[in-house]
Amino acid sequence: MRKKITLGDLASILENYDIVELEDVKIKGDVEIELSQSGAIPPSLIQVLQTMLNVVDKQIESTLSTRESLIQVLQPVQYVEEQKVAVFEDTKFEVAKAAWTGKIEEVTLGATTSDGGTRESTVTIGGEKSLPFYNFDSQMPHPPVISVDCFDMPIPLAKAVRGFYDDVMEDPGEWAKKNVREFGADMVTIHLISTDPMIKDTSARDAAKTVEDVLQAVKVPIVIGGSGNPDKDPAVLEAAAEAAAGERCLIASANLNMDYERIAKAAQDNGHVILSWTQLDINAQKTLNRYLFKLGVPREDIVIDPTTAALGYGLDYAFTNIERMKIAALKGDTDLAFPISCGVTNAWGARESWMKDSPLAEDSDWGPAAYRGPLYEIITGLTLGIAGGDLFMMMHPEAAAAIKRVTQMLFGADTDGAKGENVGEWVTWEDNK
Repeated sequence: MRKKITLGDLASILENYDIVELEDVKIKGDVEIELSQSGAIPPSLIQVLQTMLNVVDKQIESTLSTRESLIQVLQPVQYVEEQKVAVFEDTKFEVAKAAWTGKIEEVTLGATTSDGGTRESTVTIGGEKSLPFYNFDSQMPHPPVISVDCFDMPIPLAKAVRGFYDDVMEDPGEWAKKNVREFGADMVTIHLISTDPMIKDTSARDAAKTVEDVLQAVKVPIVIGGSGNPDKDPAVLEAAAEAAAGERCLIASANLNMDYERIAKAAQDNGHVILSWTQLDINAQKTLNRYLFKLGVPREDIVIDPTTAALGYGLDYAFTNIERMKIAALKGDTDLAFPISCGVTNAWGARESWMKDSPLAEDSDWGPAAYRGPLYEIITGLTLGIAGGDLFMMMHPEAAAAIKRVTQMLFGADTDGAKGENVGEWVTWEDNK
């Protein structure tokens, strides 16, 4: 039977029997030592502890000696391997191609004399069989196109833009002509905003006359936009479509909040293309497109506008919306397989694009507005171009030029003396032997 004793008990036993030293004695069990601050340790106990520690030390030395011997015996012989020199082999990087089943409709804007119009040039957008600028999957058949804005009346413009148009803002025809001759616009967009009852309430007949003036001033395809008033626009766009009959203009726009049937019929009867506009809603876009199909609008006469939310005001939503539409179309969704128009001019709706300084005193310096505004428009346009935009409606002529240069380069065309880029060869390996 085990018995628990203390070292004090052990010391008393040793003293009672006058035992000074222990030999060949083994003590089994757990040893707990408790010492008081003032207590003295008997000499006999000190000798016992020293004996125990000596035994432990000898065991440790024996164990270490045995361990070192085993290590020496078991340690494998180390051989020095011959160093091999790496040799690079010539190889070719092959990009994995995506297998898309869908195709974006091709839409031509403008009509030359051979087509019954008076335009000297036309533009074609759409036709993609792969994601934007993925020419290693399938070469884009047409680069993105830029249409530069003009208006049927002088309007408040950011200082960075107004300086380009101060001399022509009273004449829509001259405004359109300047966009083409001086700024190289592929197309022009005439906005008939004076027809809004809350602005000038210009008649539909006067609006049609403005469209005729613009068609006389320039020989590129044009976009005809209303004021955005849901009650007035159907009549205005109907009159404008009749005035431009045969010119294959883009009529902007039909949407679910106005009489889209009347607008679509006017476009169809006069040989135009209809812009199907919705507000960041894929399901609404599919619905409106189906309504246009039921009205008999040919697929090659439809361009869609899912709405452009600008940099700082929801650009990520616009990007995601357009990208989802493009991917769905390439996967075979024929309700969405149309060229996409982007209202990049909306970038000027962000106050950071045109305000001189921040309204907050503690805010950091925003930088020169003359640069900041165009950069907002450029970033908005390039972002949506990468998402899948085919037609950019823009305001600032230098921003438009920058967008054209970059998108043409990505498309693979030569612009302004710069060679078009093959995106698939941006990363190369050079052997410097």
